[in-house]
Amino acid sequence: MAERLIARVVTTAAPSPGFIGDGHTAVSVIDPKEFSHNDPFIVLMDDRIDLEPGREAGGAHPHGGFETVTFVVEGELRDRDEGTLRTGDVLWMTAGSGVIHNENVVPLGKSRILQLWLTLPHDERWAAPRFEHIVRDAAPVRREPGVEARVYSGSSGSAHATTHNYVPVTLVDLRLQPGARFEQELRDSYNGFFYVLEGAISVGGERTRLTAGQVGWLAEPEPGASGISSARIIGGDEGARVMLYAGERQGVPILMHGPFVGESREDIRRLSRLYVEKKMPRISELAHSSNRQPVMASGEENQTAEAMSGDRN
Repeated sequence: MAERLIARVVTTAAPSPGFIGDGHTAVSVIDPKEFSHNDPFIVLMDDRIDLEPGREAGGAHPHGGFETVTFVVEGELRDRDEGTLRTGDVLWMTAGSGVIHNENVVPLGKSRILQLWLTLPHDERWAAPRFEHIVRDAAPVRREPGVEARVYSGSSGSAHATTHNYVPVTLVDLRLQPGARFEQELRDSYNGFFYVLEGAISVGGERTRLTAGQVGWLAEPEPGASGISSARIIGGDEGARVMLYAGERQGVPILMHGPFVGESREDIRRLSRLYVEKKMPRISELAHSSNRQPVMASGEENQTAEAMSGDRN
């Protein structure tokens, strides 16, 4: 089986002030300007939040034309209407044709959150908004000597997640003891990366070493590959915690404006009109109307007025 090595390494900058103000810093892990290289991943932010008790983290704002995938690395966040996300939980939200969320989000102590923006396929760009709350203990786990791989989307070995995907995506939270080895099979058509949260890993034997705060993007498979390749990593001297994100390239250029993603200016105007005309549903309304257990939507960018300006922070 062909091996997926690392084509490029990105060392993230130190945390900088976030949109909430004092008590919030953020690291840009994926730059939306590089979408042609990073497809299907648009943005990934690593937010660290430590607010005084009861202080809200942002407010209601719109999204449309893509999906958000919120992973709680540590901590807990509560939304008045939409429930609570705890350590290890994931909220997978399809903004699609447009939705409003984050009506009343309060972090319960110190927290760290990875917030991904994921493109939608051309034919599903305007899918009906929906969400899926993946509780940590409900996610399947692959265990091998010195390795715990918790699978939130796609599969790893015999562990298969049941997450609904428009874009095929593999999302795995990996914990490795020192020297532990792990191998992940991926489709050759997948683009993907490792993001090291703690410790260090080596990828492809000892060819590339990644340490905390670094992103290693997987190389394209060799021409004539079988359709399935593997990425092999080894835990460093102190072990590691690392996130694996991999997904099917969509090959469709995107246009971003604030909280909206489309393929043309008309797409952006369409979403803006829906928002201004108050025709976008709220995630809390969807939760109650579907009789689901309410869950919290993600809190990845600025309050509505600032988000509409075109910048995340």
